[in-house]
Amino acid sequence: MHDRLAGVPPSEQVLQNMVDEITNGSGSQQAYENAARIAMDNSEFYRVTLKNFAAPWTNRDQDVFVPLNDYIATVIGVVRDDDTPAYLPFNEILSADVLYVGAGNLGLPGYSPGNNSHYAEMERQNVDMGDSARLLRDNQTVRNNMPLAGVAGLLTTRAAAQAFFVAGTNRAMFRFTLLNHLCNDMESVLDTTRAPDRIRQDVSRSPGGDSRVFMNNCIGCHTGMDPMAQAFAYHDYDENSGQLIYTPGTVRPKYFNNADTFKFGYITPNDSWDNYWREGPNRWINWDFGPGSPGGSGTGAASLGRELANTEAFAQCQVKKAFKAVCLRDPADGTDLGQIDNMTTSFRNNGYRMKQVFAEAAVYCKGD
Repeated sequence: MHDRLAGVPPSEQVLQNMVDEITNGSGSQQAYENAARIAMDNSEFYRVTLKNFAAPWTNRDQDVFVPLNDYIATVIGVVRDDDTPAYLPFNEILSADVLYVGAGNLGLPGYSPGNNSHYAEMERQNVDMGDSARLLRDNQTVRNNMPLAGVAGLLTTRAAAQAFFVAGTNRAMFRFTLLNHLCNDMESVLDTTRAPDRIRQDVSRSPGGDSRVFMNNCIGCHTGMDPMAQAFAYHDYDENSGQLIYTPGTVRPKYFNNADTFKFGYITPNDSWDNYWREGPNRWINWDFGPGSPGGSGTGAASLGRELANTEAFAQCQVKKAFKAVCLRDPADGTDLGQIDNMTTSFRNNGYRMKQVFAEAAVYCKGD
């Protein structure tokens, strides 16, 4: 279990502590989970396992070999603190005003919203991010001088903005959020039955002169994506300054790109959004109608983050990724899938604590 969670063998004392925990607990499930938590105290769980867990979410190539950045550090910090007074439920990670930074006494370059030097140096120094005195919780509103209305957890970190708000039309932020946090790309959610009234002007209604392409293909993504990507209408990334831009009340020019392609298309007026996928084929995502969920419509990126992170698909996605990180494989059979379902239920019912997910995965795969 220790090797799977931390990627390194335990010391003799740590191994004995784990054995004692299991023995004293008569080999119960809880005893094994407690032993797994001992393994998670190793700094390599944070420096390597969790970094590799989150790194692919920060770039379009889903490359694990990227430098430490604010996005990854924030994931690590939130997981680390989920059994402390700083606890933040993981389903708030797409909406909360949260950012993790290195401590000021480590000799790091000062945090900057315009470059990654602070985090690159943390990685170069092998800073122990499992130490709450070295990796500190802070707020984006403070560090980035950002109004609260412009903050949406991981979605408004500098790394996410650089990868998914740069150029384009801001649809990339929606697509990669769906891919990274609900484990489904656009092809999985194609729905040609929704109303196309919110599709923007830049989408041709007859690509190549054939309207059937639009009706049978393009419409399937854009009817759902465009109304939800509107949540990012005030966000952008400035390549010159290297910073996230937020202009409340002013829709970014990229939302009006290629307006002549179809002049009768939707013209974005603000950052309000609607989820057309709560009805129809994509109800399988299991949109949550309970507390914390916007209920299918809202204003701004944070409320969209809550809409997505309160789904069963979000919870199951985190479980699947943790399972693969610890078991070193995808679920392979009915028994594995049953375990994924059980872990997803446990995750949702027990406060969205990722350490519990990693512990359950480690116990399940201990015999592999």
